[in-house]
Amino acid sequence: MNKRYIVAGIGEVLWDQLPQGDVLGGAPANVAYHAGQLGAESYIISAVGKDKLGDEIISRLKAKGINLLISRVANPTGTVKVTLDDNGVPDFVITMDVAWDYIELTSESLKLAGQLDAVCFGSLAQRNIVSRNSIKKFLNLLPEHALKIFDINLRQNFYNKQLINESIMISNVLKINEEELSIVAKLYGWKGDEEYLCRKLLNDFELKLLAYTCGANGSYLFSKDDQSYIKTPVVKVKDTIGAGDSFTAALMVSLLNDYKLSECHSLAVDLSAFLCENDGAMPEYSMELKKRINNFLYKKISL
Repeated sequence: MNKRYIVAGIGEVLWDQLPQGDVLGGAPANVAYHAGQLGAESYIISAVGKDKLGDEIISRLKAKGINLLISRVANPTGTVKVTLDDNGVPDFVITMDVAWDYIELTSESLKLAGQLDAVCFGSLAQRNIVSRNSIKKFLNLLPEHALKIFDINLRQNFYNKQLINESIMISNVLKINEEELSIVAKLYGWKGDEEYLCRKLLNDFELKLLAYTCGANGSYLFSKDDQSYIKTPVVKVKDTIGAGDSFTAALMVSLLNDYKLSECHSLAVDLSAFLCENDGAMPEYSMELKKRINNFLYKKISL
């Protein structure tokens, strides 16, 4: 790693309420956490309530060493009821009208926008016009060179074609999974196999990169001149919450460091496999994982 890049996640931060207890979550916040673990100077831009759950989020995130630009607003801190199937795959029931629906851009966050090397955002936090406008304004302030990663993250009915279209138009990297690709294809009236649809998104929206994840069936990276496929490692799954977010964070950091597509992909798959073996979206990294990451980032050794 040649420099310490400045990155951010903007959007929801919340409590995932799992059967075993509450754990920190929210896709952009998860990405920011993992990017920080991978050596970036990482920020979370969001909102929590003026309540005990909000206090606890601030306390927990500060302890994890993430830079916080989190407003305190009148609405309650966000929660998501999570149930897991026999394979550890989550189903989400997302509380409405919560703090992260009302993200405010402060003078600090506006200043940060002009300094960023990369940002991750999704569709969920744009369900409310207040946060949607803040996210759009923030993205428009980023430097031209910055990575704008749209982790589409379609949940429940909190999206439409216009939101998706505007978000892909403003981004230069798209991450999408099997179910989401099918939804997007139907919205646009497209037909074809998965590679055709991925390439169509890549080319029609002039993206630098498209990441397509297929759960247990592997994942793909597509760029204009290259592509990579890696099988999903077989691991003992506790839950898959946040695995995709760690994948996104690994892509973010390795792309900024100008690694080959296959190398970026290798780090992303390795990190997401680690997440599946652990509870929650922001687990502590093992010493063995830290060693492998350091070898990769500093010595360009494949994982």
